[in-house]
Order: sequence, then structure tokens, then C-alpha cells
Amino acid sequence: MNPKILIVEDEPTLVDTLEYSLTRQGYEVSVATDGVKALEVARRVTPDLIVLDVMLPHLDGYEVCRILRQETSAPIIMLTARADEVDKVVGLEVGADDYLTKPFSMRELIARVKALLRRVRLVREEMAAPTNGTLHPDIPSERFVFNNLVIDLSRREVTFQGIVFHLKPKEFDLLVFLARNRGIVLSRDLILERVWGWDYDGGSRTVDVHVRWLREKIETDPANPTRIVTVRGIGYRFEG
Repeated sequence: MNPKILIVEDEPTLVDTLEYSLTRQGYEVSVATDGVKALEVARRVTPDLIVLDVMLPHLDGYEVCRILRQETSAPIIMLTARADEVDKVVGLEVGADDYLTKPFSMRELIARVKALLRRVRLVREEMAAPTNGTLHPDIPSERFVFNNLVIDLSRREVTFQGIVFHLKPKEFDLLVFLARNRGIVLSRDLILERVWGWDYDGGSRTVDVHVRWLREKIETDPANPTRIVTVRGIGYRFEG
């Protein structure tokens, strides 16, 4: 079955171009032209990836992304006419996986779509595969247990002190990568490459933002973390 892509965009010419280009690549394409319809279509067709404009009628792209992130783990590429760093950070904070500034080439968009879909497939394969020796020896391959923290790979959920969290997709992928490499110092660049992919053009702030979110969920005192430890000048180390 071909991957399903939802385009959320209100510029007719751009919609036609996106739909044509993505259909030619073999994707099943659905379209929504405002924020409210985007939620309706996403819930109906369950897309594998979403291309989401920021400026939309009725409900803006940030709010649509925030709502969808509670309902789906499908990658979201946000489109914006502005290139401000703050816009990119806001997009990441509401759960976007990637960001493109208009105008952009269809070749670049398609490359990012393929990279995100490939990354999802690889993560699923990695989670389904047996452990490769980097996991703590007493942790089963489908379930990591660190005292009051449980990471369930099959359910993609985390339990901390009895509270169940359904993390944002990149939060969960990051936590799994850290857990698989418990006790090892991981640089921000390595984390970006392994969790976001070598072709991701965001900076190390992306890692820091996601680590901050994780700490708020799995640390007893997020301001003084003991589970995800900062290694100054390098990156992070997971202590379990």
C-alpha cells in the first residue's frame, strides 16, 4: 500500500503543484484547505505524513499541529512564508518534525518527505528487532524498565511514577535512543543524525528543546535532572 499524504494548504496553485508532484511519486494524496477541515480529513484518512501550512483560515497551522500531535504520530512538515528562527522553534515545540520556508523547490519537499517516511520505517524496524547489545542486559527488547520509568516500545508509551504518557513522536524516538545507549555520552550532532536523520537541517537547539520536554515528564525534579544528564560542551548521557 502506498503511503498516504495529507496536504493542508489554502493557496490553490500550490495545492495543485503539491498534489501533482506527490501523486507522481506514487503517494495517495488528500487535501484540506483550512485548519478545521484538516482535522476532519486527518481523522478520516489517517495519513502517514502531513504537509501543513502555518497560515490557514479558521485554525492556524500551529494549533492544527498541536491538536494532531495528540492524535497521531505521523510526521508533520510545516510550511511558512517566514524564515524567523522563532517560527521554527514554535513549530518544533508544537510537534512538527520538519520545516520548509516558502518559496521552496518540489525536489526539496519530496526529498524531505522521503527522508521522514524512511526514518519512520527504520525506527519501526529497529524497535521490532532484537537488542543489539547496547541495551542494559536486564531490559527486555520490547520494554525498558528503569525503577519508576517504563518505556513500552510496542505501545510507544512511557510510564513514570504510575502515570502513562503518550509522547510526541520525536520525544519517544529520542528517549529510546538514549535508553539504548545508557551510560554513554552522546553528542548533539550524533543525536540529530540518529533521531532526526543526517539530512535534517535544524540545529542543536532541536535536541535541547526535546530533552527539556522529556525531563518535564520523566524527571522528579526537571530543574535538577538525574536521569538525562547534560555533559557540558558535548551533549547528554542517559543514566536510567
